[in-house]
Amino acid sequence: MAQSHLTALASLSPLLIRAKGRRHRPVSFRRVLAGTFPSLPTSTMVNPPWPIGQSPSRPGHSYLTFPPRLLELTGTIPKKALGSNQQVLDKLKVERERGITVKAQTASMVYAINAQKYLLNLIDTPGHVDFSWEVSRSLAACQGALLLVDATQGVQAQSISVFHIAKERGLTIIPVLNKIDMPASQPGRVALQLQSTFGVDPVDVLQISAKTGQGVEAVLRAIVERIPPPSASAEKPLKALLFDSHYDRYRGVISLVSLHDGVIRKGDKIASCHTRKKYEVQEVGVMYPEELPTASLQPGQVGYIACNMKESSEAHVGDTLYRVGALVDPMPGFRPAKAMVYAGIFPVDTNDFIKLEESVKRLTLTDRSVSVQRESSSALGQGCRLGFLGTLHMDVFRQRLEDEYDANIIVTAPTVPYKVVYKDKTVIVSNPTEFPDLSDSSSGVRDVQEPVVKATIIVPEDYLGEMMKLCFAHRAEDLDHRYLDAGATKSARIILTCTVPLSEIVTDFFDKLKSKSSGYGSFDYENAGYRRSDLSKMVFLLNGKPVDALALIVHRSAQQDVGRTWVKKLHKVIPRQLFEVPIQAAIGKKIIARETLKALRADVTAGLYGGHYERKMKHLENQKESKRRMKRLGSVDLPQEAFFDILSTKAK
Repeated sequence: MAQSHLTALASLSPLLIRAKGRRHRPVSFRRVLAGTFPSLPTSTMVNPPWPIGQSPSRPGHSYLTFPPRLLELTGTIPKKALGSNQQVLDKLKVERERGITVKAQTASMVYAINAQKYLLNLIDTPGHVDFSWEVSRSLAACQGALLLVDATQGVQAQSISVFHIAKERGLTIIPVLNKIDMPASQPGRVALQLQSTFGVDPVDVLQISAKTGQGVEAVLRAIVERIPPPSASAEKPLKALLFDSHYDRYRGVISLVSLHDGVIRKGDKIASCHTRKKYEVQEVGVMYPEELPTASLQPGQVGYIACNMKESSEAHVGDTLYRVGALVDPMPGFRPAKAMVYAGIFPVDTNDFIKLEESVKRLTLTDRSVSVQRESSSALGQGCRLGFLGTLHMDVFRQRLEDEYDANIIVTAPTVPYKVVYKDKTVIVSNPTEFPDLSDSSSGVRDVQEPVVKATIIVPEDYLGEMMKLCFAHRAEDLDHRYLDAGATKSARIILTCTVPLSEIVTDFFDKLKSKSSGYGSFDYENAGYRRSDLSKMVFLLNGKPVDALALIVHRSAQQDVGRTWVKKLHKVIPRQLFEVPIQAAIGKKIIARETLKALRADVTAGLYGGHYERKMKHLENQKESKRRMKRLGSVDLPQEAFFDILSTKAK
């Protein structure tokens, strides 16, 4: 499970919490007073989202045990042997295998304090920057968040961005230090980090150990005492925010909703503000943590509804649902996710395109941050051009297609959206095949700009030099750093900021950062617009003919290295032909790199055991002439297996 550093909370007549995360990710809750929901064992509800702050690549018990510990203390799930409940909210195969959270999950809990019961709704959200849109829309259904920080590692880069998202939404934030039972924990020092970074009073910081259960009860009490209930009324017309959905093959689209006003029951007629389509509610309920049908959903509550919605496109995230005949003003909804990385996805067997397209549609129902459009390649056939929020997002989506839909696919090299400025227009280009040839003066291109991001890196002071070298090697500018720890004491941590091209971090930047910082570094970034850059389109020629699926957009400083690397990879995977095949990397009309694939040669003189040597020469000359003719007329087909081998490894 991977999450960030924050836990968000929401309340109803008093509502409570909703969220979850990893070491530094947000968690949120929602709270409701007892007696409000007669259909549940108790009548109180809480909705929480939260991010926890740990690197998504290496889960720790900070994240893996905290959400299950809350569910155990509230009696939502039975207490089991230590560790057996660690991934109870991780329902996807990719989450359990990688130890990260990629899909927000919700779970309702009932907590009693002072003879009063509260229904808490927990939303477990991812913490990695690639899944920030999941966090953002989950926080929209909450009133508070838990800022969960690892006491052994301190504030992480992801924690800072998630904190500001929760702050912008006006959520009440409760700071929590986890892992205080570890020998390496430094709660006093990390509390001062929270004070200097977020302005948090150290007195308000809760110290817990999710592994042993120490102090976790105090977190539940703080949620009830500090988080205000959501303002909602049963007397007002129904107004429900649709913030997530998934597809069930028997019931159609299942929507997760947050009720801002009104009550929704089975049999009610509802309509969508976005599509204006009408539906009859077939089932309502809450996640406990699995689906638990109830008689109704009350004001301020979070739950699911099934209403015979058959098309995935009808479930628009951020949509407002209302009762037929009682039209309401739609809620603001969510800002659409902006794709940062693009890649083409093609079936290995071209006959499977229709199946692949349907699988992509079903999967995007649970991940609305992915943009989809059809694409055609002369080498790979029909496919889809998908936009993602990052390379981890892309890799997880690919694995989910393979795991959940048994898809056998080829994914092209990731690219970023470039801005091409012509004399009379500006065009966004995300597919290298559409990038103009800048060496051609008739193209009319005045300027080319690439997307840049503001990167934030937090590392121990000892690794600052290595981090600066890494940043400069990836064309970083405007480097700045400051001490994160108050007083800059021994083994202090440094926060380094810089502006770096997005194309430089979509390959192996994060892997290098982790390697050079011995795993102690954390990384986050946010969009910083576009800037002018010296870019060119690189194409690869086989026997003089370009292969469109392998086109790249590269910076002038990397042309030689990228060209040689890819040409060598092609030389290894392309099968030998009966004629010599030149493999070339070209920018415009200039050849950057070349390898020659030697021809397969039949021994045409094997049957000649005697006679004059001119007999052999005659056979050899005939063979040469035939090969020259084949080279002029023949074509080289790059097999799908070769594409898979090339594109499954990084270009640099």
